[in-house]
This record gives sequence, structure tokens and C-alpha cells, in this order.
Amino acid sequence: MAEDKKVITINDVEYTEDQLTDQQKVMINHINSLQQKINSAQFNMDQLMVGKDAFVNMLTASLEAPAEDDAE
Repeated sequence: MAEDKKVITINDVEYTEDQLTDQQKVMINHINSLQQKINSAQFNMDQLMVGKDAFVNMLTASLEAPAEDDAE
């Protein structure tokens, strides 16, 4: 049975796993891990921005609302 080799493309050049040194494989693992962290951080940033925008909108709406009479 033929073994499927993992192929990675770097600068439009395809490499199979057996063409890479152990050090190059470690670098690829770091790159993949960092990309996952970047994606996660971007996801978190999107959530934070939407949350902040919601609070800004709530504040703006409360400032534009008629003032309540606290003297009652």
C-alpha cells in the first residue's frame, strides 16, 4: 500500500516531510502553533471589539435619553 506523504508548500515550492531536517520540522510546528494563537487572538479581539461597541452604544443611548427627575 502506498504511503501518503505530507506535502508542505513554502514560497511556491512543495516539500515532503522526508525532505526536511528535524530542525525545519520543529520550525514548521512553531509556525503552525503561532498561526493558531494569532487566529485565537483575532477571534478574542473581535469579541472584545463587539462588546466594547455594545457598551458605547448603550452609553450613547443613555446620554441621549431624556433625563429622569430624581427629585420625586
